[in-house]
Amino acid sequence: AEAALAAGALQLALARPQGAPAHALALRVAHPDRPVPLSDILPLIESLGLRAIEEVPHHLQPAGAGARAVVLHEFLLETEDHAPFDAARAGAVAAALEALWHGRAEADGFNRLVVRAGLAWREAWMLRALYRWLKQAGFAFSQGAVEAALAAQPEATRLLVDLFHARFDPDRARDGAAEAALDQRWRAVLDAVESPDEDRILTRLRAALDGVVRTSFFRDAAAPTIAFKIDSRAVGDLPPPVPYREIFVHGPRMEGVHLRGGPVARGGIRWSDRREDFRTEILGLMKAQTLKNTVIVPTGAKGGFVLKRPPAPAGDAARDREALQAEGIACYRLLIGAMLDLTDNRVAGRIVPPERVVRRDGDDPYIVAAADKGTATFSDIANAIALERGFWLGDAFASGGSKGYDHKGLGITARGAFVCIRRHFRELGVDIDREPIDVVGVGDMSGDVFGNGVLLSRMLRLRAAFDHRHIFLDPDPDPAVAYAERARLFALPRSSWADYDKTKLSAGGGVFPRNAKTVPLSAEARAMLGIAAERPPPEAVMRAILAMPADLLYFGGIGTFVKATHESHAEAGDRANDAIRIDAAALRARVVGEGANLALTQAARVEAALAGVRVDTDSLHNSAGVDTSDHEVNLKILLDGLVQAGDLTAKQRDALLVSVTEDVAAHVLATNARQSLGVSLERMDPSAAGPHAALIARLEAEAGLDRAVAGLPDAATLAARGTAGLTRPELIVLLSHAKLWLTDALIGSPLPDDPAFARDLAHYFPAAVRERFAEAIAAHPLRRELVAMLLANDLLDRMGLAAFARLADGIAPEAAATAALIAREALGLAELRAAAEAEDAAGGDPKTLYPRLLAWRRAQEGAARGFVRALAPELRVADVAGPYREHIAGLLPALLERDPSGGAAAMAPAILRLSAEAGVAPHDGMEAWFAAGAGLGPDAVRTAAQHMRRTECGADLGICTVGDRSGR
Repeated sequence: AEAALAAGALQLALARPQGAPAHALALRVAHPDRPVPLSDILPLIESLGLRAIEEVPHHLQPAGAGARAVVLHEFLLETEDHAPFDAARAGAVAAALEALWHGRAEADGFNRLVVRAGLAWREAWMLRALYRWLKQAGFAFSQGAVEAALAAQPEATRLLVDLFHARFDPDRARDGAAEAALDQRWRAVLDAVESPDEDRILTRLRAALDGVVRTSFFRDAAAPTIAFKIDSRAVGDLPPPVPYREIFVHGPRMEGVHLRGGPVARGGIRWSDRREDFRTEILGLMKAQTLKNTVIVPTGAKGGFVLKRPPAPAGDAARDREALQAEGIACYRLLIGAMLDLTDNRVAGRIVPPERVVRRDGDDPYIVAAADKGTATFSDIANAIALERGFWLGDAFASGGSKGYDHKGLGITARGAFVCIRRHFRELGVDIDREPIDVVGVGDMSGDVFGNGVLLSRMLRLRAAFDHRHIFLDPDPDPAVAYAERARLFALPRSSWADYDKTKLSAGGGVFPRNAKTVPLSAEARAMLGIAAERPPPEAVMRAILAMPADLLYFGGIGTFVKATHESHAEAGDRANDAIRIDAAALRARVVGEGANLALTQAARVEAALAGVRVDTDSLHNSAGVDTSDHEVNLKILLDGLVQAGDLTAKQRDALLVSVTEDVAAHVLATNARQSLGVSLERMDPSAAGPHAALIARLEAEAGLDRAVAGLPDAATLAARGTAGLTRPELIVLLSHAKLWLTDALIGSPLPDDPAFARDLAHYFPAAVRERFAEAIAAHPLRRELVAMLLANDLLDRMGLAAFARLADGIAPEAAATAALIAREALGLAELRAAAEAEDAAGGDPKTLYPRLLAWRRAQEGAARGFVRALAPELRVADVAGPYREHIAGLLPALLERDPSGGAAAMAPAILRLSAEAGVAPHDGMEAWFAAGAGLGPDAVRTAAQHMRRTECGADLGICTVGDRSGR
């Protein structure tokens, strides 16, 4: 009682009563001022596997005026099944009960292990956390079953904990023999387990433990979380795609996960509301992120967290919102802190492991965060934590903070999506900036992607939309009036569809709460939606919105709303929207825009595309956000090096970052345009089906592609399609996997070190940066990775997937890339394509532009075939391509005029070689080629050329040695 008064908080003591049975315990609980509510403390006691037999309260009032009273509760407890209680464990049990009372531990059956298996409460927490990760990863057994199995097998439970200590306790020497002895004991104990369910549970927990490579458990005994870093592939039996590594963070207030597709990976951190299956949500997002990250150096990553103790509503909406936001920020801090707890640092060029963390993996210093749903304004919080800890990336750790690029302010994700949307409509002959189009969508004006998106053209007739709060209907909107009202809403600090000025709606329009029992529909709304009922439920209205005829269906909100006809709702992986989701067969929009992630399943995209809907993927449409983030990080890495060297001040660095904002945005949007253009051109290649099938098979064999997980068709399906080949969604997925494969191959080759590609690297950075800091760019820490990524994207977007697959048939991808890049340089294609892509960005006519680009593809492929035979060790691209470049620049237009398909242009190096050999001008050599007929072969061309006027130019070409191998 004195201790309770001194501390001003609950105090407790546990002991074996004298003369009492072996299974009895005496618990004394003192609480100042008032009694402890029995309904509060009894569940905590029972979670430890103890039963309260009786309780006697004593109200004590110390002498003296103003002295505080204290209530002393005396409990008589007994163990479950009357098992004897070891008096030496009294302190550990009391510590567990105290942790439970103060909310540091959770009240569940794992606490029984403190009594039954002799664990400390934090050791029981460790097992709870391990199980919770397994459950998030799809483990079938319930928590109650796992708790019962561990309690029934205390020796096995103890061995799991002993193995954990043997591997990760930094105060113990690593002892392989001792660990092997524990493993041998484990096998013996497991062999003796008779229950099949208990065996499966223990085996799976051991597999999870074997996957752990780092833990924060031993860093701080008072920490509010425990974190594991897990080698996911070592665990086995996880739903695909299996991450390279993941961090799982567990605490009484929150749980979270961060999944990475590779050692260098990037993606946002999401505040999820899917407490029971947030890892499933994050895994799907990581998969999409990996595909969209082919335009940047890092592969895909994604993180997320859930609140476990959100504040109870107090009845004041504003205060409730503030309280929830404060708890979200607190839990976000816990996740970020735990991620850094397990991550190596770089200090003066050295890797510095985290304190009191035993590493069972190699150096691993690259981890970053970015904004996502619910965390759009949290980047400064993450960066402050990183800076406080001296993490090497500083404020490049979390992109988009106050000293970074504001994605919502730039509208970059929506702008990138609309680059792709505009292409679809331009290919349909529609200019959405001059002609009105009917739009339906998911989202509202307060959101970044939806709000920015529907303001990118003044001609959008937004007829219907919904978000998580409201349904918006405007059957016949005036584009100008509706645009102005949307812009007004977007400018508000906080808004919903309920704030839309109802006088600006067309006849029969309205805004309705989603939580209403029914939605009263006007005649105009019913006609628009195709609904006969006057008061349908909200779910029916939202399904009708998704399925109604429209020019554009634009997704800017969270959720998966379209599945394939053959898929179940469970396969869509978004239980919250099961009542709303429609089948792809029901879509009646001409074009689908995916500003949001996972709006359609991949199978739904394919089904829709086969039915004639213009649809790509989320990984293409909304890649501009992560591309902007990576530009920001790579700029900061570059500029921070200059700050450390004294060449820039921090203030100058920040000003420079701001000054190049639009340059970065333009580069990012050009990437979106190039990718979507590449897919359109690929679809126009009538001979692509075979090379695409061969490339899929090759990626399966060499790059670990799982076509079922990726959503790519099997060989039989592809064969049945004939020349129709892959749909756009499938092409984009194949393109992404091919880029990952080629980038990896290039990083392992000398090609990124070739001086010929210094220009590619320089032009990744804004003009103001490359003009001032060319030497620093050339020494960028990620130079090789950047060059490899840039070259892989250039080749596969511009020369094309099928062309590269044909060229690489039978040779290494890096060899094919080298030959293709020699052809690019020799033919001067970089400059030609830059001009054409500028024309494309200005709205050029696909009917005249695309054939030209296709001809250049064929020219590059054909020329590269000759250069494959010119490859040699230590080859420098400029040495091979340089002698051709000047002469081909004048020859190529004439060749394309003679043969617009590009076939003759592919022979330009051969024509130059023969011209030099015969001593004639290149133009005369070309004429001889056509006069003799390409089908007659080089000898006939040489004979014709020798009869033509000889000049001195042949001696100047200097290409005979290389050319002799390049044209035959």
